[in-house]
Amino acid sequence: MSSNSFSPAHLLGFTCYFSAFVLALFDVSLAVAPLLLFVGLCMVAPFLPRFSFFLPIISRGNSGQNAVSITFDDGPDPFTTEPLLALLDRHGVKATFFVLGKKAANHPQLIKKILAKGHLLGNHSYSHDNLCMLKSSKHLFKEISATQEVLARFHVRPLVFRPPVGITNPKLWGVLKALGMVNVNFSCRGLDAGNRRLKGLSRRVLKHLRRDHIIALHDVMPKRHAALNLWLNEIDKVLQGIKDRGLKVLPLSELIGRPVMINYEHSDPVLFCLFPQH
Repeated sequence: MSSNSFSPAHLLGFTCYFSAFVLALFDVSLAVAPLLLFVGLCMVAPFLPRFSFFLPIISRGNSGQNAVSITFDDGPDPFTTEPLLALLDRHGVKATFFVLGKKAANHPQLIKKILAKGHLLGNHSYSHDNLCMLKSSKHLFKEISATQEVLARFHVRPLVFRPPVGITNPKLWGVLKALGMVNVNFSCRGLDAGNRRLKGLSRRVLKHLRRDHIIALHDVMPKRHAALNLWLNEIDKVLQGIKDRGLKVLPLSELIGRPVMINYEHSDPVLFCLFPQH
């Protein structure tokens, strides 16, 4: 899907309304069917993180290699990020951290450590408002651009956005195009409920893992502090299990064949963030 094309939602909408018009010429009751189909898909599509209905969604790679990428949402976290970075170091793995702007602003030292270790940063909104997709385009733009502004302080501009819970809506494409970004979701996740469901996490991830999958996990403290070691152990099992299956972990940019973020030193960070170059 090109950046200037209609989305499948546009095309299906046109088709359903035209079909309803034609069917109404024969029997008005028949016209309801295509309209109900369109409305039903519009209601379901936001909750299908791999369904490019309202906008293009990257949910898996195109490397063609026996490789996957690993991503972590909701950080940085003062309890989990540093031990996670140490664990990734031990496995020689580079991850992508889809961070929250509010947390990045509160924990700048962790953002610096993520970047110093050679990992990538993505935008996961400012406050992780689970209802942001039900709000206005203005609110959505503010949630994403505010995080861009925070990360610009570290001379970084993410080019990828992952919406909270992977939920999309018809407004998101326009907002992302205005910011020079694309939507990156996932093709494999541990269903960990934000690290509240850790038992069997590695098994759930590895069970259906295939090459070119984008794995989504969380960089956030489990509800019980005692579960921190359990979480780290499960992540360790995921990383070891990837190797045992003959797969390697590629940086997200290599897996999807496009840059995930831009590092810059000499441009004005706020201007570069708010007025991206196309």
